[in-house]
Amino acid sequence: MEPERIVETNAAGEERVGPVNAALTPRWAGPATFARLPRTDQVEHTDVAVVGVPFDSGVSYRPGARFGPNHVRESSRLLRPYNPAQNHSPFANLQVADAGDLVGNPFDIREAIESIEAGAKELMGEDTKIVAIGGDHTIALPLLRAAHSRHGKVALLHFDAHLDTWDTYFGAEYTHGTPFRRAFEEGIIDTDAVMHVGTRGPLYGTQDLEDDSRFGFEIVSSADVLRSGVDAVVEALRERVGDRPLYISLDIDVLDPAHAPGTGTPEAGGITSREVLEILRGLRGLDVVACDVVEVAPAYDHAELTGIAAAHVVYELLSLISLGADAAPDGPAYGISGARYGDAK
Repeated sequence: MEPERIVETNAAGEERVGPVNAALTPRWAGPATFARLPRTDQVEHTDVAVVGVPFDSGVSYRPGARFGPNHVRESSRLLRPYNPAQNHSPFANLQVADAGDLVGNPFDIREAIESIEAGAKELMGEDTKIVAIGGDHTIALPLLRAAHSRHGKVALLHFDAHLDTWDTYFGAEYTHGTPFRRAFEEGIIDTDAVMHVGTRGPLYGTQDLEDDSRFGFEIVSSADVLRSGVDAVVEALRERVGDRPLYISLDIDVLDPAHAPGTGTPEAGGITSREVLEILRGLRGLDVVACDVVEVAPAYDHAELTGIAAAHVVYELLSLISLGADAAPDGPAYGISGARYGDAK
């Protein structure tokens, strides 16, 4: 039996089918789609598709991110339709739906990349934007290719403990540590508008940083977030991106292992879940065209900390897309202090 859903009418008078009504069907029951949203085959048109990419054959350390999409879906059951931090109801404004999974050959990385790219292009075919849940970071390359095919060169904000601009692992060009070097080589990212956020940890040598700079990347380290604060980081990101079409790629290991233990390559000294959510909220009004959230490995995720953090990240990304590029950059007043999130008082 199909549970009753929330149906709302947006400012243009269009009906949007939203999540299962939690007042009628308890949150632990009903379909395990992201935020209990409808599937794409249950709506006439999808403005934004949440899609899983359960592929992790590109990992260099701990496997398990192939189980990430469904873990994040299960962790999203407590999400609600209204986002008070943005004073916005993303599921009422645009039609958001769960598109299931894009699958790739787990024994052939090149073939898997081609399959994921083709699937993403098909999803984007009717002006649909996508938020992908991985899977390992290898999937960012085919998703970037798909975004490039529709929008041309895209700006890139890459949230990650690691650079992911290395050349090869064991002679392999396509791994979770190489997608953004390949994206640079293929000319699909705008090298005047690319930035890493939350980077930290040891490297193989100074050549790593030299190569990364040559590809156009600037770095906001986790220490920069600590010392400069969220507002300064947001200002730097907004200035770097400008009005370009923007791809956001977020490896959950950008968070400290205290906040996201369920990932394949954890690094100490990361940012908090509060900081990453505030940074994302600060990107309000940018032209976000596609996103991914990757490297959630549930086997290491005690107390569901990583899945919950990832689900909230996806929710904020959906809110950014729903708000659109015309949204005022300042968020709403919220809370007893009268300050928006991120304001120091």
